[in-house]
Amino acid sequence: MSRRKRRLRVLTLTDIAGDMGGAERFAVGVATHMPRDRFEPWVCSTRATNPSAAQVLDELGIPHTDLDRKAKWDVHRIWGLAELLRRERFDVLHAHKYGSNFWGTLVGRACGVPIVLAHEHTWSYEDDPLRVWLDRHVIGRLATRFVAVSDADRDRMVKIEHVRREKIVVIPANAYIPSSTSPDGEIRAELGLTADTPIIAVVAILRPQKAISVVLRAHALLLARVPTAHLVIAGSGECRPSLEELGRELGLDGRVHFLGPRDDVDSILRAADVAALSSDFEGTPLVVTECMASNTPLVATAVGGVPDLIEDGVTGLLVPPRDPAALADGLARLLTNPAERERLAAEAGRRLSHYTIDALTARVCDLYESLADEAGL
Repeated sequence: MSRRKRRLRVLTLTDIAGDMGGAERFAVGVATHMPRDRFEPWVCSTRATNPSAAQVLDELGIPHTDLDRKAKWDVHRIWGLAELLRRERFDVLHAHKYGSNFWGTLVGRACGVPIVLAHEHTWSYEDDPLRVWLDRHVIGRLATRFVAVSDADRDRMVKIEHVRREKIVVIPANAYIPSSTSPDGEIRAELGLTADTPIIAVVAILRPQKAISVVLRAHALLLARVPTAHLVIAGSGECRPSLEELGRELGLDGRVHFLGPRDDVDSILRAADVAALSSDFEGTPLVVTECMASNTPLVATAVGGVPDLIEDGVTGLLVPPRDPAALADGLARLLTNPAERERLAAEAGRRLSHYTIDALTARVCDLYESLADEAGL
């Protein structure tokens, strides 16, 4: 650890500060967990701060501000970031996600911030040549370091975007952050299900990347083997109407439950017998560590950084993407074998300590101080 005589001033930049998704929770989580004797954290959102996150930041005395962008065309709002950087003279600007990475590296460099980090929380790395070009020629060049959340994402950044490998640091995200507001409810009672009803839980933002349609098709196949199983889906998003329609087409009325956005994810996972993740691509999804903490075995697609977190047959089950039959097989295997469920969940839980917010914040803070030493701060 560095012996510098003053705290490093760190500005976290993200689009929405709070618990809208794993990346947003991780960004605020690092800001609120870094040691205050070594760092002075600030938070800036380009769009808004979630009320619950604002409350936590206020309670901890962490300054935060919003640029209040309503749309991507509100470029003039970025002027507020430049004013903040010039006034407060931060040592580190840590941007999260594509939009903030772009503006953070441009404005951060223009305002003379010594250390600028661009943290990519994953995307498909396909079908967007402009983004690939900007990652390579703007963000990848201007950022002090480009942070990837998995080895797979780092390799795609090198191969597809041609970002220099030595510029990239891999730090797993998202970390498990216990919810302080999650009520300990009972999802079976809420849905009118008996205590022995098998439950499969899905926790996700309902967007195309998550491929929830694969879970629905797998559930339709699963019912031939586990006819009493119910599927609960917690989350909201653009795909919900089409997914509800697909559920009706598959004859799943009464066997699939769309819960909408929830603040009791921990209790839902604890009540479930097994969880499912069907994404087409991922970095290090938050639901994996949430399952570890909830003692819930997970069947997940072997994409992105998921195999870094789940050892197939040891801490969970991995299946190919876009394969409802394979997903159904994995779910049936666990639903019909309580001993295997217990074994997988127990081993996954033992590995949670590597992915807590404290453990990953320590890695981020070590990076800050290492780069500060290089910069002579």
